[in-house]
Amino acid sequence: MAGKEFSFSTFNDHSSMGIYQGLIDCNVKNKKPFFICIGSDLVLGDSLGPLVGTFLKNKNIGSYVYGTLNFPITAKEIEYARTYLKQMHPNSISIAIDAAIGNSDDVGLVRVFDRGLKPGLGVDKNLGTVGDISIIGVVASRSNKNYNLFNLTRLNLIYKMAETIANGIEKYVCYLNNKNNFSINSFGA
Repeated sequence: MAGKEFSFSTFNDHSSMGIYQGLIDCNVKNKKPFFICIGSDLVLGDSLGPLVGTFLKNKNIGSYVYGTLNFPITAKEIEYARTYLKQMHPNSISIAIDAAIGNSDDVGLVRVFDRGLKPGLGVDKNLGTVGDISIIGVVASRSNKNYNLFNLTRLNLIYKMAETIANGIEKYVCYLNNKNNFSINSFGA
């Protein structure tokens, strides 16, 4: 069953608004979100999730954010995190953010899906699905040596992509706060 999917170029000035709108369209019940930012700062191409998490923490968006540059959620923690976070936030919707590989024409795209993601697919890991909604950033093109491509990804792309995603999420959380009169205390920090 194909669900909703939205794609935006990182370098389009309106892509953060597209991410914002995509998240609205994927969370039609306007549930309180929490964010799972997946990746590692040890590999440049895999640092997208933790960089987004760090930006969100610095913005004090008023939602729970898991996975930052200081405290990343990597493949080792993903199973525990998935189980633990659903128990901690049973009435919330989880939004997973991760780097991805794709076709060479897709590098630089940010995609929002109304379903979870499977972290580690680009480096042949078989991990479970994470998130109710997902945001991926295509940071490298697919090849036989995907891990090496993650190391060759440009910092400028990762940084701009993370900034764009964080700005879209910030607008989205502000929208939900206004629409549902959520207080910061109802989200935590």
